[in-house]
Amino acid sequence: MLNPVVSRAGALAAAALTCISLAACGGAPADTADTGSAAGSAPAATEDAGVPAEGDTFTVGFDQSYPPYGFVGDDGEFTGFDLDLAAEVCERNGWELALEPIDWDAKDTLLNSGAISCIWNGFTIEGREDDYTFSEPYMLNGQVVVVRADSGIESLEDLAGKAVITQVDSAALDVLEGDQADLAATFASLDTIGEYNTAFMQLESGAVDAVACDLSIAEYQMAANPDTYVQLPEMLSEEHYGVGFKKGNEELAATVNDTLRAMNEDGTIEELCEKYAEYGISYENWVLE
Repeated sequence: MLNPVVSRAGALAAAALTCISLAACGGAPADTADTGSAAGSAPAATEDAGVPAEGDTFTVGFDQSYPPYGFVGDDGEFTGFDLDLAAEVCERNGWELALEPIDWDAKDTLLNSGAISCIWNGFTIEGREDDYTFSEPYMLNGQVVVVRADSGIESLEDLAGKAVITQVDSAALDVLEGDQADLAATFASLDTIGEYNTAFMQLESGAVDAVACDLSIAEYQMAANPDTYVQLPEMLSEEHYGVGFKKGNEELAATVNDTLRAMNEDGTIEELCEKYAEYGISYENWVLE
């Protein structure tokens, strides 16, 4: 099984968010008949720890504006490399998959409350090791800077006096406030925004001069907009993606690790990479063996 089963699970997430006065992302596609539930109905409660039993719901929290790992396709359905991975993992373990688009700022509350089973959506491990139990790294990633092709900006040093934007609570922001803080201090401004699609709209319009983002996001945007953007040659950092679970949920992380290894051994991972190659996904960047 390579296509994700879509289930909004809106009522459960809304209840969790109401408790902390936060609002979840809206605008999710309608549920399909495969979910076995009507739009707006909640999935079965997610266990705080341990491995779901066969037939139980495994709820994936993801950013629906994070192509190519999780996004809304042209058909209005959720799609993406990570969502396909999750769907196959659920198929092989007999779990019912529920896809829950989340407000990224609320991800920790949703995970710790049990409203979602994991965060699986181009989720950078480095710098977050103390906050989650992660799967083993499965995909190489890096933090990079993208500019307009006609901007004349050719290096990180050329960003001095420029307006740079990145996603709120992102790995790129962590790097620019941490190891690359000296570089960020040369910018005219470093702003954040809720999701990268809007950041790139601002870059295209000239409202900002550069976007700091994951390598995968850069590759996707450059593939979708040929000759519009270029990536600066120097990386801000090199990192890896993993699946984030509630701290201490080692058993579930190990089960997902074993399933991903089996998928790699039988060629499923390479097949999925080929499916998303046009979006910048490469099997060469797969690291879990």
